[in-house]
Amino acid sequence: MNKEIFINESMGETRIAIQENNQLVEVYVEKQDNHRMVGNVYKGKVENVLPGMQAAFVDIGYDLNAFLPFSEIGSDEYIIEDNGGKNSKNNKNFRYDNIEVDLKKDQEIYVQVIKEPFAGKGPRVTTEVALPGRLLVLVPNANYIGISKKIWDKFERRRLKKIAQRLRVENIGVIIRTVAEGKSEQHIENDYNQLIDNWNKIQNKADHENAPAIVYEDLETASSVVRDLLTPDVEKIIIDSKRLFKKTQKYLEDVSPSLLDRLELYKLKSPLFESFGIESEIEKLMRPKAWLKSGAYLIIEKTEAMVVVDVNSGRFVGKKLHEENSLKINLEAAREVARQLRLRDLSGLIVIDFIDMKFQDNQKKVYHELRKELKRDRAKVAVAPITEFGLLEMTRQRIRVSLLDSMSEECPACHGSGRIISQETLVTRIDHWLRRYKSKHRSLRLQLELHPENAQYLSGEKKHILRGLMWQNFVHLKIIENIELGQDEFRFLRTKDGKDVTDEMNLEKDKSK
Repeated sequence: MNKEIFINESMGETRIAIQENNQLVEVYVEKQDNHRMVGNVYKGKVENVLPGMQAAFVDIGYDLNAFLPFSEIGSDEYIIEDNGGKNSKNNKNFRYDNIEVDLKKDQEIYVQVIKEPFAGKGPRVTTEVALPGRLLVLVPNANYIGISKKIWDKFERRRLKKIAQRLRVENIGVIIRTVAEGKSEQHIENDYNQLIDNWNKIQNKADHENAPAIVYEDLETASSVVRDLLTPDVEKIIIDSKRLFKKTQKYLEDVSPSLLDRLELYKLKSPLFESFGIESEIEKLMRPKAWLKSGAYLIIEKTEAMVVVDVNSGRFVGKKLHEENSLKINLEAAREVARQLRLRDLSGLIVIDFIDMKFQDNQKKVYHELRKELKRDRAKVAVAPITEFGLLEMTRQRIRVSLLDSMSEECPACHGSGRIISQETLVTRIDHWLRRYKSKHRSLRLQLELHPENAQYLSGEKKHILRGLMWQNFVHLKIIENIELGQDEFRFLRTKDGKDVTDEMNLEKDKSK
């Protein structure tokens, strides 16, 4: 597989794009004034313990308290055991739905962020700290050795395990990463020693800091992507920032000098992402519609509760029977859905509405095709078979906010709905406002400020509506254009003194009385 990594740094944000076989598959965005929190370790202070929610809230110095589910408490130190030890996580009969914990308000506790804050919710944390390196992941206060499932060769797994057993000390767990495959014992030992040194620094810093405080900050997004994704199948890393290029160069000199020749500084005047066609691909990701090569398309809608994907035949005109045509489109859609989930970084509950197929064998083919494509996804996924209604349900792990949320903000006019009220509805609201106003005031002259399009609508083709408003409410209205107003807004001013009286008759204000 041909894999390339592109890193672009601008004044506002840093963006990382990953291509596989010349096809965009992943995009990461980090705003310069809002660095990522995942991987950071904090010395926090317990704010609330809620057994009914099976969770605690921890003050880590962020605007919102961190959310600590009891299931994310990795140490038995904080779990209350009964006499039989049934509540110990070491017990095979341990239940995650009824955990008793030994946590109290203002208690100091070490936590690591595993999910970014999102939609008014604080970051999600765990007590099981894990420090990632290039080849290994160090897990303090643990006593196990884990090996990446992507390392298939049993002899290589045996070799790596022996190295880890020799290096590992008591109460320090080790996970061997995929990139460690084939690496010499010396390289692995160097990585381990570096991680041990980092952990000692964290402990030393924590001893001298008062909670809440950050005691370890993970690498910025660009560096973490290089650390986690720079595998032997990566042919190029192209960076357009001298700062990031030198930083990445120094990192590779320390951990993988053999990969330095794959690092390239982009020097052309034209923007990096535009030169490689990445910019146009990212713009497409902001739209709900994603076209397939066959002429069919996907509609991807993100809601508060779930992500809904609808498969449509579109311009596809098949020469075969309906069932065969449906199977062809659905197989293509399954491949594209897997790519779009990675690209847009969509997570949570995902429901896919495939085109109806009569035969179960065809449904199974689509199901297995989707599962095959999802194996490339680094996020954890769980997929259920297609139902009799043609729906497939799956879940995808959320670590970061979605690409749409990273690169866009809620529209102040539509508030995220993607729609604004019609001009007819706006006129109705103006009429209702006038009726409320005239029931309490005797002013005969008002100025009505509107967005230019709406002002022209009432002053031109719908002038008879304006006359009707004035006649029914016994008031003279002067229409004024105001470009600063949204298309679903209006403002009333008293003509005699220019006072803004719009909020006096605000419907929400009236209801609250």
